[in-house]
Amino acid sequence: MNEIILSNIRPPVIAECGLLAATEPFYHMNRIADFNVLIYVTDGAIHVTEDGIDYEAKPGEILFLKSGIHHWGNREIKKGTRWYYFHFYDNDPKPPNIRFEFEREIKLPKKLSGLQNSRFEYMTKKYTDHFYSNDPMNLWNANSKLFDILTEIAFCGNADNEPQSLSDKICAYLTEHYSEPFRASVLEREFYLSYKHMAAVFKRERKMTMQQYHTNVRMNIARRLLRSTFMSVSDVSAAVGYTDALYFSRQFRSVAGLCPIAYRKSVLEGKQ
Repeated sequence: MNEIILSNIRPPVIAECGLLAATEPFYHMNRIADFNVLIYVTDGAIHVTEDGIDYEAKPGEILFLKSGIHHWGNREIKKGTRWYYFHFYDNDPKPPNIRFEFEREIKLPKKLSGLQNSRFEYMTKKYTDHFYSNDPMNLWNANSKLFDILTEIAFCGNADNEPQSLSDKICAYLTEHYSEPFRASVLEREFYLSYKHMAAVFKRERKMTMQQYHTNVRMNIARRLLRSTFMSVSDVSAAVGYTDALYFSRQFRSVAGLCPIAYRKSVLEGKQ
């Protein structure tokens, strides 16, 4: 509940990080923060209530708190507790009505355990040391390195108990089989599901139809071939699975806004 979404093209922005130690007992502050929080406990335990749900993070565990959600402390945090923290903002949302073909999103786990002596713990300690160093390059790379840490957590947290989504699997299949005709019956045999069900799930998660995705994959490959090879339009058409070069040209124009020949020319003129 209240998971943070990580995007591969809109990385988060770090605000502050560090290592804290409780010199006396205290309760987590009562607040609604405008930033997300990552907590990694090394000693003791952190107790936080988020939106009415109580969470406890013990040594080797992380806990994420989402921005804009009410957090407070119902249980005392003991003296001697130590934890790393990261305050970070979601990056600016993508412009409206703009679709990034290669954007992928993954949920960060609310909690994750068993991270003592892990690659994540090493990355966390190193990141915190670098964040407060005098080397300007470390600050320059701070957001990209935070993205690396969050990606490590995301895939670690999803590897065993959150399998790849149906739309991800369909995308992977359509990308691999881009040169083959789009057939609903083939997808039904591949995934043992009705086409109607797959179409509904895919449209909800990807905001486009499966056939549109398949066409976009083909046209992206066609763009690369037109830019980087001397292949004729007919050869490019065949390479991406079209037997009718005229139909391919119409499809290409509907996606790219130019016919293949005009597109190739625009690339040479520096307009693409």
